[in-house]
This record gives sequence, structure tokens and C-alpha cells, in this order.
Amino acid sequence: MAKQKKHLTKSEEFDIMKIVLDKFLLLGVFIMALGIYLIVTAVNSFVMGFAVLGVGALILIIFAMILVREFNFIEN
Repeated sequence: MAKQKKHLTKSEEFDIMKIVLDKFLLLGVFIMALGIYLIVTAVNSFVMGFAVLGVGALILIIFAMILVREFNFIEN
């Protein structure tokens, strides 16, 4: 006999989504701050700092795409 799956309410689903997206935002900001730190402090890793900054920006762009897709902020 198969067990019934439990379904989340819209409120519970939204709370879980907020937690996950908050982690994306925090990770992106941290990586961008690390990139700025590398650019400012070390002359030898100037290019590496911009690469790390770009990765942080990419994470934040992915974050924005997930927000738009999940919550339909832009009306068609």
C-alpha cells in the first residue's frame, strides 16, 4: 500500500522559497565582495578579482531569473 504524499500550502511553499533564494543572494553578494577585495588588495590577482566578481554577478543574475520565473513579476 503506497503512502499518501503530503502537500505544502502556498504559504509554506513561499517560506521555503524565501529561505532558498536568500541563500543565493547571500552567496552572490559574498562572492562579489571577495572579488572586490582581491581587486583592491592584490596587484597580481587583478584579473582573478574580476573573474570572481563576474561569478558573483552571474549568481545574482540567476537569482533574478528564478525570482521572475517563480513569481511572475513581469506580466506578458
